[in-house]
Parts: sequence; C-alpha cells; structure tokens
Amino acid sequence: MSTVSRRSFFGISGAALAASSGLQAATAKAAAAHATPLRSLTRDTQPITSAEHAARIAKLQSLLQQRQIGALLVEAGSALQYFTGIRWWRSERTTAAVIPAEGNVVVITPFFEEPSVRENLKIAADVRPWKEDQSPFELLAGALRELPKYANTFAVEATLRFFIVDQVSKSLGAGVQVVPGDEMVRACRLIKSPAELALMQAANNITIAAIRQVHAHTAAGMSASDLMRLLVDATEALGGNHEFSLVLLNEASAFPHGSDKPQSVRQGSVVLVDSGCTVHGYSSDISRSWIHGTPTARQREIWNTVKRGQELALETAKLGVPVGAIDKAVRAYYEGLGWSKDYGLPGTSHRTGHGIGMDGHEPPYLVRSDTTPLQAGMCFSDEPGIYVPGEFGIRLEDCWYMTEAGPKLFTPLAKSIDDPV
Repeated sequence: MSTVSRRSFFGISGAALAASSGLQAATAKAAAAHATPLRSLTRDTQPITSAEHAARIAKLQSLLQQRQIGALLVEAGSALQYFTGIRWWRSERTTAAVIPAEGNVVVITPFFEEPSVRENLKIAADVRPWKEDQSPFELLAGALRELPKYANTFAVEATLRFFIVDQVSKSLGAGVQVVPGDEMVRACRLIKSPAELALMQAANNITIAAIRQVHAHTAAGMSASDLMRLLVDATEALGGNHEFSLVLLNEASAFPHGSDKPQSVRQGSVVLVDSGCTVHGYSSDISRSWIHGTPTARQREIWNTVKRGQELALETAKLGVPVGAIDKAVRAYYEGLGWSKDYGLPGTSHRTGHGIGMDGHEPPYLVRSDTTPLQAGMCFSDEPGIYVPGEFGIRLEDCWYMTEAGPKLFTPLAKSIDDPV
C-alpha cells in the first residue's frame, strides 16, 4: 500500500493560478470538515486481556508438544504482540521471545527498552535485557539451551529476519534443527475470538466514518494529498491509529495501489479512497469509489458490476467451502461480462480479498488457488475491483467474518454510486 505525496506548484502561469485557487478551495473545505469536532469511537473498547494472552500461549505450547518442538522463536511484530502483548517495532536492535513447549516465555530486549517492554507485557515471562556491547543472539541461544523438552529442535515464526536465525543457530552450534513455525502460528491466529472481532468492529466503524467525512467534503480543485489529510485527521479524531491510506483520482484509480502522477478533483472525477486503522492492534480495511459530479453510463455500469461482485462473494461464502471458490465465482461472473481472464486487464488483476486481523493482510486469501476450508471466525476483505488502464478503476471493499449462520459484514455494502458511503 502506498500514499500520494504532497506536491508544490510554482510560477504564475494560468495553470499555476488555477492550482492555487484549487488549494484555497481545499483549505476552506478542510476547515469546514473540522468545524464540528469528531468524537472518539473507542472509549468503550477493551484490549485483549491477560487471560486471553495466556490461553494463546497454552494453545501454542500444546501444538509444540504435539510436534515435539522445543520452542517457537518470534521477534517484534504482530505475532509477538499476539502471544505476549508486547507492541514493538523492528530495528537493528533485536527484541524477541522464546516461547517454550513447557515453562515461561523468555523475552530478550535492549536494556534501555526493558521498562517499555515490561509495560506492554501481558503474560508471565522472564525478561532478559542486553546492553549495547552484548549479543542478543547469545541470550536467545542461552534460553533455547535451557529448554526442558525437545531442546534439539526449535521453530521460527514466518517473518523472523534471517540474520537473527543465522546468529542464533551459530551460537547453538551443530546438531540443532530449525523448522518453520507457520502452521502452528496460523492455527492460533486463524480463528478470531469475540474480543478480537469487537476490536475489528471498532476499527471498521472508525474507517467508514472517516471516509464519510472525506466524501462529504470533496471539492473541485482538491488534490489527493488534500483528501488524504482529511482522511488521516478524521481517523485519528475518531480514535483510530491510522495505518495506511490511498486516495486515487481520475486515471490514477486504474492503478490498484496508486500512481505518482499528480491528480486533482474535477467534474466527473473518479475518487477512490482505500484506508485502514487499528484499535488495540486490530485492523480495518475499507474502500469506496464515487464520482465527483454526475456519473457517466460507463462509470455507473462498472460500479454496479463491482457491487454485484461483492454480493456474489458473500453469497458464495459457506462453511467448508474452499476460500478460493469465492474468487472463482466472482471471476466467472466478470468474465461472463467480457472482462479479462486470469487476473488480466482490463478487469480484476488482484484477488477478491485477503484475510485480516492484527495484520492488514494475513492468510487465508480469497485467491482461486487457496484451498483452505472456510470456518466460523475467519475474517476477510471483500474487494473485487475492476480496473481499466488509461480510464479509471472502481474498488469497493468491506470486511466480514464467517459465522455458523453465514458471513457477517463489519460495515454495510455501499448502496449505489449516488450514495456510496
């Protein structure tokens, strides 16, 4: 995902004067957008409890024992937060955890970061800090040597950086086997709990409200950057941690993740907004497309086709069905209308959707090759956009989760091209 950067205008040409006028209009609209302060929608939200974090550790330890694996090694990122509560970022200074098949978790972190790490920690753990002239890899290796069970094998989380695995393995020496931990982590994170769903609902409520603000205050002459600022400000005022935004105008809307070519709103512009935030670590991801002014017949037809694609995805979602079948159903419909086959253009060049939770994109994926059976508690985006290079693109996106009774949306689908938010 990318953002559209701000751009400056120079000179005194007619084009520059028009641009200046547009920016003045944008400033006025931005002021109007903030005339009525937005209120936080997160006041009643609760983070994941220590008890739920402990249950996650217990489930992972059971999986480790079943596979006779000594521990899972995980570094800063969503997986570390999922299991321990520690919200941290990645840098050259390693913060990581050894989650053993039996016993307490060991957390390795820089000495001067220890107070902050402990502040976030939600489980019983042995925190072992390292100072600037010490090796975190030796400390991680030391924790692995102490494993009470299956000490000759440890697993690594899928996103763990190679230099950490390499240095820890060298510290341990020969005879220790490193195996992938993807399957076990996925087994823990795939099905969302009621507490997780509640946080995702809050995040989606914020994002749709922020997009509604942008839609209400879009004016001719505004740039993508102007709209972006409205979107970010609204998201934060509503209580979300802004994660990403795309504002794609006119021909740039045919690029699913944006273009560097500057665009501004004019009569008949396609405005495509894609945004997400987090609430206590859980994500939203919503897209809306609309026309500034009166839609053409072609714009209306493609918008309606994408809306039907969204509906068809939800109609196909049934317990036990391979998630890839959802993508196949949408593609069959689009191809029957003459759009390109096999992820070609013009048409739908990306999958129908992706899993979502703590990460904006996580497995399983609504792509035709994914055979994962659909289960209650799985969460996805629904975004079968259509893109016409050189003209425009339309993307509508809402997130949903599977229940025993069928799919349930976090936000209602857009009603029409005339009432898109």
